[in-house]
Amino acid sequence: MAGASGRVLVVDDNKVIRQLIRVNLELEGFEVVTAADGAECLEIVHSVAPDVITLDVVMPRLDGVRTAARLRADPRTRGIGIVMVSAGSLPEGVGGPGGVDAYVGKPFEPGHLVETVRRLIRRGTVPPQGGPPAVGPTQAPPPPEQPRGQTAFTQGGA
Repeated sequence: MAGASGRVLVVDDNKVIRQLIRVNLELEGFEVVTAADGAECLEIVHSVAPDVITLDVVMPRLDGVRTAARLRADPRTRGIGIVMVSAGSLPEGVGGPGGVDAYVGKPFEPGHLVETVRRLIRRGTVPPQGGPPAVGPTQAPPPPEQPRGQTAFTQGGA
């Protein structure tokens, strides 16, 4: 059963970043489970049943881009909100329908990441069991003039 605010699966190969994200989300009432890379994420996602997944881009075994693609290809996970959290820019073609729902650049403000996760849960990115996936807003990487750690909405912005 999810925590009071929802359940988040945090996927990052850097243990310090995983812990930073975990602590900040737990302080806000989220239940958090972690995975060290995309392969581990895919191994546990069905048993964890997260509302949102945060994914790093560069990871061993299975990177965040291929992990997101596999999550979207699986009818059981395609409606889960996905936040790409990366030091680089969002790879081309990853945002939008069939891709990730949000992008947060590293270094990030913890409050901004928490609000991004909350926003995805509030918008009902996760469909009812057995229902079609909800279509949420697509987001692109921050434009050059935007400070790091901010999210740029490309449509339906909040």
